[in-house]
Amino acid sequence: MKEVVEILAKALVNQPDKVDVQMVEKEKMILIELRVASEDMGRIIGKQGKIAHAIRSVAKAAATKQRKKVIVEII
Repeated sequence: MKEVVEILAKALVNQPDKVDVQMVEKEKMILIELRVASEDMGRIIGKQGKIAHAIRSVAKAAATKQRKKVIVEII
């Protein structure tokens, strides 16, 4: 899941070298923290949050096999 979010984020931003994805795995939850350059924040969030919602949906779909809840935080 971390790799999926990282690939999507790097494809969307102008500064892919500043994309940082951290994953914290707990018993029934996975927290993915996505950090990008401040100039690229709008590209990750998108109009009305549609791109951020799409990234979260893909991460949730990737986690269905593990039966864990996934939270993607954009920092």
